[in-house]
Amino acid sequence: YMAKHGTKRTRPAELVPNTQRVISARLDYMPPNAADSEQIMADSSKAMISRYALGRDYHKVMRNKLQKLCDKISQSPLFKITDSTTNPPPKDGLGTECNEDYFTYRVFTDSAPVLEVALAEKAGLGWRGKHTLLINKDRGSWFFLGEIFTNLPLPIDAPSSNHCGSCSSCIEVCPTQAIIAPYEVDARRCISYLTIELKTSIPEPLRPLIGNRVYGCDDCQLFCPWNKFAQLTEQDDFKVRNGLDNISLVECFSWTESQFKEKLAGSAIVRIGYSQWLRNIAVGLGNAITSTSIINALNSRIDDDSELVREHVKWALEQHTEDANN
Repeated sequence: YMAKHGTKRTRPAELVPNTQRVISARLDYMPPNAADSEQIMADSSKAMISRYALGRDYHKVMRNKLQKLCDKISQSPLFKITDSTTNPPPKDGLGTECNEDYFTYRVFTDSAPVLEVALAEKAGLGWRGKHTLLINKDRGSWFFLGEIFTNLPLPIDAPSSNHCGSCSSCIEVCPTQAIIAPYEVDARRCISYLTIELKTSIPEPLRPLIGNRVYGCDDCQLFCPWNKFAQLTEQDDFKVRNGLDNISLVECFSWTESQFKEKLAGSAIVRIGYSQWLRNIAVGLGNAITSTSIINALNSRIDDDSELVREHVKWALEQHTEDANN
């Protein structure tokens, strides 16, 4: 997907015609009163879910806020508003968009070929850390990014300077060693990719390294020293839902498909689908300390309708058989 959009990713005006500036924004997401992440990861019976996914889907929240900002800008008597995605401005005699006196825009939130970290860095919101995420000197990295592509010739902000220094904590703690060099991630090893974007089998050598991380991975942020400055979110939408911050693998594995859709309605998690959810949890159960409840849970899906689930359940049961033999 990184290649299919060609130069649109690096040339905003090719993605949205007449783009002159990009407004970059950030929004804190760390929910208050969430269970301690390190304690959850230390308990192999628990399901570790990336903190950004404990509440409502950020795509919807961030997009709505960016749209409100556009509405606010449009209230200026200097502009007539035109959302370029639905209502393009009038054409001039040459057949090109005529933008004089028009505010045209398009909103993005992790939803198109947009280099959001690079844009945010240029906008002065922070610097790209060695884990490739954006870090803000006063707010850490627990935040979402969103963009407004616009034709407004706004003043350009100064980019941020890098403050990672000699620190390599994120590189050292990565469970799968996906950060292969400073500022370089091998997505094929990244747990966020493996549990969310990968739709097929998780490579067997990487399964034991995933531990109980069933949706995403926060390790590189958890151990980043700049996150001592991170702020809790003020957004109710990002507060923990359905106890996802402290839930057992067995309970998650017991959900029917209808329960999965009901409990995770409005969550970013639901987009991976039921089979992939069970696949991830099966890996977590395979890495858990052996117990009767875990073995029973795995056996309950040994004949699951999904071949993907069956494969990972079989692997998980083999891990417990090996533990018993040792």
